[in-house]
Amino acid sequence: MARKLAAASALFAFACALLLGLRAENTFSTTISRALIAMAATFIVGLVIGAMAERMLAENLTVSAKKIENSESKTSVEDR
Repeated sequence: MARKLAAASALFAFACALLLGLRAENTFSTTISRALIAMAATFIVGLVIGAMAERMLAENLTVSAKKIENSESKTSVEDR
């Protein structure tokens, strides 16, 4: 999940930087270098955010699983 989030956000940042550089009529080398820098920085940020999201999801799933195991309400056929 972290890699997918990082890759998607990095490609989006690259495309935005590329389009904005072309719109501003920057030179090709300036546009590409800035787009690559934006892509690299966004990839790193995406990895960090994705890792945090994975950890949060894992913690929440373990807590919910423990709550279900420790629930005191036992259902039976007679409850219906």
